[in-house]
Amino acid sequence: MGNKLETIDVNLYYGDFHALKGISMFISENSVTALIGPSGCGKSTYLRLFNRMNDLIPNTRIEGQVLLDGEDIYQIKPSKIDHLRRNVGMVFQKPNPFPKSIFENVAYGLRVNGITDKSFIGAQVEKTLRQAVLWEEVKDKLKKSAFELSGGQQQRLCIARALAIEPSVILMDEPASSLDPISTGKIEDLIFELKNLYTIIVVTHNMQQAGRVSDYTGFFYLGNLIEFDKTKKIFTNPSKPETENYITGRFG
Repeated sequence: MGNKLETIDVNLYYGDFHALKGISMFISENSVTALIGPSGCGKSTYLRLFNRMNDLIPNTRIEGQVLLDGEDIYQIKPSKIDHLRRNVGMVFQKPNPFPKSIFENVAYGLRVNGITDKSFIGAQVEKTLRQAVLWEEVKDKLKKSAFELSGGQQQRLCIARALAIEPSVILMDEPASSLDPISTGKIEDLIFELKNLYTIIVVTHNMQQAGRVSDYTGFFYLGNLIEFDKTKKIFTNPSKPETENYITGRFG
């Protein structure tokens, strides 16, 4: 299992604010990597490196290398950024379905990418709704508005939407933070299943969740990567006292 993603000595600045400080880390293919740490420590900023979402924030400056399959994604031509974002899907903290039908939410990315074959689109919508463990719940109401679904169903719909354009990487920024415990459990089960097909990075405030779903964990604090290792090691025998203090609730 090789490295799908890697950052080498990455520094990121928002204006004068030094948000990420010399971060070097690798993300293994077909694994789940959790990013933990207190609010404002750089987790989400780091996550957004991989689909260049930080580019959309004014006065952002980045140094170092961010590699996807060995290619530095900050050296690619501007015309290739859309292709990068198709390959690196994103699921946000709050479910954000489009004001369209359930079917059209999932089909949206395919249509935007110029796919018009109705039978292919129909098959892809069913396939990704099945992957998101939502098909049985929505198969009889695909023409209904996505807003009729519960919060947990909406989030699984957003995951299906991200999967429909067949990315190889999925970024999830606290995907269950606004959901009830049952919906959260379904999202966690889903993350566990999806890693067979995708490389997944999850930002989470919930330490138990990180322990349950991830293979690797990175602990961020004040823009630094304090420790990165296999999740079991981080949670049972961390190398750094700061990691231990955070995990045991002594600070953060």
